[in-house]
Parts: sequence; structure tokens; C-alpha cells
Amino acid sequence: MERDTTRERSPEPVFRTGAGRRAALDPDVNPRGSFMNKALRTFLAGRIRTGLVLGLLVMLAACDGAEPEPPETATGPGSLIEATRIETVTRDEIDDMGFPVVASFDVEIYRVRYRTVDPAGNETEASGALMRPRGVVPALPLVSYQHGTIVRKADVASIQGTGAAEALVGVLFATTGYLAVMPDYLGLGTSEGLHPYVHAASLATAVVDMLRAGRHFAEQEGLRLDGRVFLIGYSEGGYATAAAQRLIEATYPDEFDLAASAPMAGNYDMSGTMAELMLRPEPYPAPFFLPYTLLAYDLVYDLWDDPSEVFVAPYDTRLPVLFDGTRSSAEIDAELPAVPIEMLQPAYVEAFRNDTSHPLWQALRDNDLLDWTPQAPTRLYHCTGDDLVPYANTEVAVARFRARGATSVEAVPLDFGTHAACAAPALLLAKTWFDSFRSAKRAPAGGRAAYALSSTR
Repeated sequence: MERDTTRERSPEPVFRTGAGRRAALDPDVNPRGSFMNKALRTFLAGRIRTGLVLGLLVMLAACDGAEPEPPETATGPGSLIEATRIETVTRDEIDDMGFPVVASFDVEIYRVRYRTVDPAGNETEASGALMRPRGVVPALPLVSYQHGTIVRKADVASIQGTGAAEALVGVLFATTGYLAVMPDYLGLGTSEGLHPYVHAASLATAVVDMLRAGRHFAEQEGLRLDGRVFLIGYSEGGYATAAAQRLIEATYPDEFDLAASAPMAGNYDMSGTMAELMLRPEPYPAPFFLPYTLLAYDLVYDLWDDPSEVFVAPYDTRLPVLFDGTRSSAEIDAELPAVPIEMLQPAYVEAFRNDTSHPLWQALRDNDLLDWTPQAPTRLYHCTGDDLVPYANTEVAVARFRARGATSVEAVPLDFGTHAACAAPALLLAKTWFDSFRSAKRAPAGGRAAYALSSTR
């Protein structure tokens, strides 16, 4: 399998950076990065809070391994179409990144193409990144990390490799003995069209089918999986994590042994907390969020015949161009008013406010992630000072879950500051929690992960 050395590099400063893996750690280069930013550097230096130590499983030393054989003809959602190695990160390089763990394995990063379904249920292709520990490894749990909001198609780990800051999340998991997958979602990476932003159903299927593709990869490469699955994500990724957990527990409980789930800083209350926030006549740090959501929901729900019904000039014609997948969120925000509601037609806003059956209300309610009952151990990490996705999303979600009888769900309020500053410590706390499950008995596994819940658990 050929290694792809022609990755594009992106200048996007939030959640990703195009200046390479070391620049992703540099706050001067990546001032707003929500993972490998100043917050993480401070955290790793031990100045945020004492007593947090990541668990480390000491494993076999890494050594060279064979690349996967080309996949057989792919059919059906979750089928692996292609896996291309794009980068190898050595243990020494990982140790230099400053993670609070000792790297146990070199890590290989692959761009994966797989089959899934679009919002209408039609079969389509999607892409994602896969990070595997290199060499002789024990049976591995499978973890799926769902990335935060991305607008430019190329700003994903499957294209940028470690030039995308969030790719380092997968590297962290893989070097400590997980097989990590990171779905790009529909409309990002190599997938065509507009990303259906915060659309629960298509995010969930993109994650579930990426998990399946990851298992196919493991089978082809002869990696043993221990049968357990972990879900984790931040921001839109926290939302996607909850959506995927809901789908797995409702529809595929015998296919996936979901050990634990960590949705972080997600906008679960779309028709409540988030709708109220977007309707306020005051500045918002990321004004692109509103038109991104509306354009995505029009894609799925056909909310209007012409954008001018919803957006005032010049945004009625400019927004579809801005969201063509070639611009970053920062570039888009530079062309938008600081008060998001100023982009909307007053008559549309008035109709929305006064009619609870308005099509947009229906779309928002359809994408709330509140009326279900999580079964697997679930921790919702969220900073109370989040300036983009209010902590009320987590409060509302946990209250609704418990009202429905959930007993394995808890909110984990954090005080590390803003949405961006909170990402790194939340991630590290969640990984510590995941690692605590590693000492439990593993489900039987061979060349392919066990699909059913193990009787030994």
C-alpha cells in the first residue's frame, strides 16, 4: 500500500492547523486551537489542577508490522473501500509532543474511505482517519473520536494527518493501545456536498459505519480487537457522540459492546438552549454557526425555495458561496455580522417566534438529543464557562436522561474556561476514565471484533 505524501496543509487556527504537528503545539501559531493550544500546554505543565494523572497501560514494545492487504469488494454501509497510509509517528516524536503518558507504540495514520448512507438513506461514500499502534500489540479496544466543527473540507485528519490538531487525539489513543477511528462526517474530507451540520441521524450513521470500517481494517491487517467500543467527541463531536450512542443502543446493541461514552461540550438542546442563543440580538463569538445550521437543515428538510426568504442581502447570495467547502470558519466569520440574527429576514424571525409548528422548529426538535435513555456508562464533560456551547445543554440533557430512568449518566462540570480552553483537559479526563475500563475482562476476539456482548463480561 502506497504512502500518500501529498497532503494539503490548512492555515485554519481553530481545531486544526496547517503548520505541522509541532506548530499545532505552538500557541503563537495556533492561538485559538481548541486542543493543542495554550490551555493544553499549561495543563501539561501541571499549572491547572493537581491530582489528574492519565492512566497508562504498559504494553509490548512496538516493532515493524505488515501493511493491510487491499480490501475485498466493498458492499453495504460500513464496508471498507480503501485504506491509505498517510503518516507514521514514532514513539520519540509522540513523547516530544508533551502528552502526560509514555508512548508505548509508534502510530500509523490511514485515510479511510468507507460506505455509509446520506440523510435520505441512499448509499454513499465517506472518509475518515484511522490510527493504529504499530508492531506486536495485544487485543485492542476500538475508540471513535468525533471531531469538532469544521467547515473547510480539507481540514480533517484524514487529509492533514498530524497537521490537523485533533488528529493528535487519535495518536494519543493509538500509542496507548487503542485502535482509533475518526470519521470526517458527510460533506467533509473526500465526501461530496455540504456537510449536514448538527444533523443527528447522518452524524450517527457516519460514526457507526466508520466503526464497522475500522473492524474490517483490523480483520484485514490481522489486528485483534477485544470487542469493546468507546465513543468520545468534543463540540459538534460531542453532539455526534451522543447521536451515535443513541443509535447503537436503540438499533445495534448486539453488534457493538459499548463500554463507555464521553460526549463533551455538545449542543444537545437545539430547540431550546441553542435556538434561544441564536435569537439574541447580541454578538456571538462564532456567527457562522447560525447560517451553517440553517443551510444544513435546508439540505435535509427543504426549508425554503430561495435563500432570500430567510437571509437578507447580501447574505442570501453570499452564504451558499461561503459554505462551498473551500473556506475556514474564521474566513467565513470575517464576512459576517457579529450578531447572527442580523443575517435573517425580520419577517422570517417573527414567523419562527410565533409559530411552534414552523418548519425550522420542527427541524430543531428533530435534532434534539434529549428524549432517549443512555444505557452504557456516560459522562458529559463540559466547562461551565463555555462561551460557544452553553453548559445548559448538558444540564438539560442530563436532567431529561435521569427523568427517563437513566442510572449510568452523569454531568462532569469543569472550570477550565472557554469552549476552546476546555477541550484539552476534558479530553484528558475522559481518556483517564476510559483507561479505567481496560483492566476489566476483555470480550473474546480473533481477527475480527466480537459483535455480540460477551458472556465473560
